[in-house]
Amino acid sequence: MRPCKQQAEPLAVLAKWYKTPVGRQVARAETACVERMIENSFGYFLVQIGCGGQFGDALEHSRIRTRVVIGERPRLCPGGSLLCAQASALPLAAASVDAVLLPHTLDFVAHPRPVLREVERVLIPEGRILVIGFNPLSTWGLMRGVFQPARVPWCGHQLTASRLGDWLDLLGFQLETREWLLFRPPLRSAYSSRLDWLEQTGARWWPLCGGVYVLRAVKRVSLATPIRQRWTRRPALLPGGAMKPTARETNHVR
Repeated sequence: MRPCKQQAEPLAVLAKWYKTPVGRQVARAETACVERMIENSFGYFLVQIGCGGQFGDALEHSRIRTRVVIGERPRLCPGGSLLCAQASALPLAAASVDAVLLPHTLDFVAHPRPVLREVERVLIPEGRILVIGFNPLSTWGLMRGVFQPARVPWCGHQLTASRLGDWLDLLGFQLETREWLLFRPPLRSAYSSRLDWLEQTGARWWPLCGGVYVLRAVKRVSLATPIRQRWTRRPALLPGGAMKPTARETNHVR
């Protein structure tokens, strides 16, 4: 990962970058993809690690009732309940979360693998993880040396989807679906309507070369792990009993 000059909190800077002309196009494509991937998920708690207020509307389409946003500066992350914590040390109870969204979180944290281990710890069996990442095997990866490489969004790890898939497999996750987005180069001039054909052509003929990938995986249930009975009381999200499901949520059958 290249050091992000004068940007101690790159995820907070990324939230501002989403408001640039190119960033708005990225946010639109990512939000639509997250909405498709999350709409059939259900449960009590959905945790978003890393800022990105543009996902609020997309996550409203899921059946998960409570959304929690975790960031080092959560006041920059609108939507849902806010917690201030580091991604590698989540203040959440084990096996308490139904789904986790990582919007470029692994691109910009110092050490991605401990974050994935924490996500595995807090997810329930059959819980889902959604990861959004910049694809280095694309025009975005090839051109990051041109666009101020020490600045967000060009200074991130840019993990390949296959490498991330290997890490998830080692942690006991099973890949469910993966999509590549944004086949145009990261240039403002590339987002005119006359170049819309690049998206359709890229998705059909070179799908692995999209500038962004969105991955969804499920936490596999070990045969040695007893399955919780439906009538067992759901554990609280936070150690100590805070943020328990409401009476209405308790009646929600998994």
